[in-house]
Amino acid sequence: MYWPILGAAGWLGRLVLALGCLIATPAWTWAGDAVTPQSTGSIQTTSETKNETAQGNLIGHGGPVKSIAIDAERRLGLTGSFDYAMMAWDLTGDLPKEAQRFDENDGAVNAVAFVPRSRLALSAGDDGALSLWDLDDARLVHRFKGHTAKVVDIAVSDDGTWAVTASWDRSARLWNLQDRKPGPVLAGHKGPVNAVAFSADGAHAFTASYDGAIRMFKADTGDFVRPVFRHGWGINALKRLPNDARLVFGALNGTAAVIDIDSGDTVAELGTSQRPILALAVTRQPGLVAVGGGDGRVRVFRLGDFESIEEYQNPYGPAWGLAFAPGGTALYIAGLDDFVARWSITPRDPFEPIDSPFPRRFQVSEDSDDPVDKGRVHYARKCSVCHTLKQDGKNRAGPTLHGLFGRKIASLPGYPYSEALKKLDIVWTEETVSRLFELGPENFTPGSKMPLQKMTDKSQRDALIAYLKTTEAAQNGRTAPEHSKGANE
Repeated sequence: MYWPILGAAGWLGRLVLALGCLIATPAWTWAGDAVTPQSTGSIQTTSETKNETAQGNLIGHGGPVKSIAIDAERRLGLTGSFDYAMMAWDLTGDLPKEAQRFDENDGAVNAVAFVPRSRLALSAGDDGALSLWDLDDARLVHRFKGHTAKVVDIAVSDDGTWAVTASWDRSARLWNLQDRKPGPVLAGHKGPVNAVAFSADGAHAFTASYDGAIRMFKADTGDFVRPVFRHGWGINALKRLPNDARLVFGALNGTAAVIDIDSGDTVAELGTSQRPILALAVTRQPGLVAVGGGDGRVRVFRLGDFESIEEYQNPYGPAWGLAFAPGGTALYIAGLDDFVARWSITPRDPFEPIDSPFPRRFQVSEDSDDPVDKGRVHYARKCSVCHTLKQDGKNRAGPTLHGLFGRKIASLPGYPYSEALKKLDIVWTEETVSRLFELGPENFTPGSKMPLQKMTDKSQRDALIAYLKTTEAAQNGRTAPEHSKGANE
C-alpha cells in the first residue's frame, strides 16, 4: 500500500510486496532487486534497538539502507536509504559521527558516490534524478534529470569529470560534473541497467544489465564500442578492480566472477551463492573484494589470487550494499536494517553477534480472525517502513501518523508536503482513509506523485482502520513537533 497523502515513499508497495513477512525459516524467491521471504505464523515482536553500543555501526536512518560508499583517504562515509535521505559520516574517530543529512531527495536513495578531488557527493534513486551535493553544508548544488525510471547505481571517473548512472529505463546516462550538463545516453540493453563502472583512465564506461550483458561505451561520445561479456543470467552488480583492466560482477543466479576487459575471458570464479548477488566492494589496500548476496552471506577474497579468506552470514539478510572501512580491516554492510552494520574482518571475533533485530517491524505474520490483529499486520507490512505512530517520529520517508484522524491533509508542521496536497480540502477520517485506498491516490488526490495503489477488498481497509483507531493515530496530533524531511508526498 502507498501512503502518498500521508507522506510514504513511492517504493513502499513494491518493497512490501517483495518482502512479504520474514519469520524464523523463510522460503526465498527472487523478484527484481528484492528478496521475497515467505512465511506463515503468528505475529512476533522485537525490540527495535538501534545498536548504539555496537562498535562502529552507522546509526541514524529511518528506513532500510540501500547503498554505502567510503572515501578511505578522507575517512568519510555516505549512506543512502529508503527514508529519502543520504547521510554523510565522519569516520576519523573510534566511533562514527553523523556529519550531514541530505534530505532534499524526491525518492528512496538507491546509490551514493563521492566526487574525487572535491567536496561534492552524488545521490540517485527512485525519483530518476542524479543529485549533486556540497558535503560541507548539505546544499543541493545541481540536479540532473533525464531518466524515466529509477536509478540504481552511480559510478564516477577517477578525475571527477564524469558520472554515469544505471536506470531501469534500460539506459545508462553520462553527466558532466564540471559543466553541470547532461552527456550521452548509453542505450542498447534489452532489460533494466543495474550497474555501471568506468575504465581506469575514464575513457570508457561499462554497463551491466538484467539481460545478462556487459557493454562498453566511449565516455566522451557515448558511442557503443563492443560487448565485453555475456552471462546466462541477469547481472546485478559491477565494479572495476583498482588500477586494472578487469571487472568483477555479481549475477542473479548467485555467481560472481572476475573478467578480463580486453578478451572477455573469465579470470576467476568467486564461488556461488544460493541467492542472487546484490552487492560488491573493492579496496586497493590491502587488495580485497567482497561479495554480498540476497541471503545475507558476505564473502571476502584476496585480489592477488582470488582465494576466499573470510565469510560473514546474517541469516536475516539481504546485503544490499557493501563498502570496506578505511584500511580494509572491516566491512560495512547495508540491508533491511535502519542502520549499517560494521563487521570486523581482521581480527575476527569468533562469536560475533548479529546486530539485526528480528523480526523487523515490517516482517510479521498473523492468522487470527480478529480484525484488529489483521489490521496490525497490514500496518506493519505496508506502512511501518515509512511511518511511525510516535508523536516525535522522525527520519522516516513519511510523516508520523500520530494524530492522523481529525487532521487536515498536508498540515503537519515542518513536513515538506507537495503543493498539490496542500491545496486539497480533506480531513482524515475513517471514511476518507478508506476512500483513499478504494480509489487509489491518483484518483482521490490528483497531483500526487505516488503510483497507483489500491486496497480493493473492503475488509482489508476496515481492518487497517480498526487497528489505526486503537493507536496513537487516533490521538490529537496538532501539537506534534516538526519532523525531518522525507518524501514530498
